[in-house]
Amino acid sequence: MKITTVLSVAIGLGALAACNNNTPQEQAADNIEANAEATADNLEEAADNASNEATEDALENKADATRAAGENAADATRTSADADGNSAN
Repeated sequence: MKITTVLSVAIGLGALAACNNNTPQEQAADNIEANAEATADNLEEAADNASNEATEDALENKADATRAAGENAADATRTSADADGNSAN
């Protein structure tokens, strides 16, 4: 059920991003962040269901790394949009 909630939130964020007249690069960056967040949430859910502490810690670390990678990729997308002059900001 929580996976459904996460996916619903991600779809909602995507819909909001589409309504904001953002550039395609900004929308792509928002989608990257939303997807990374949803994946990290799923990893944390799996960590909560892990049978031992080591597995739980590994999954939580992977979730943190996934969030960081998503943020970095989104920032890189936004930065390249700014460098191209295609950013709305």
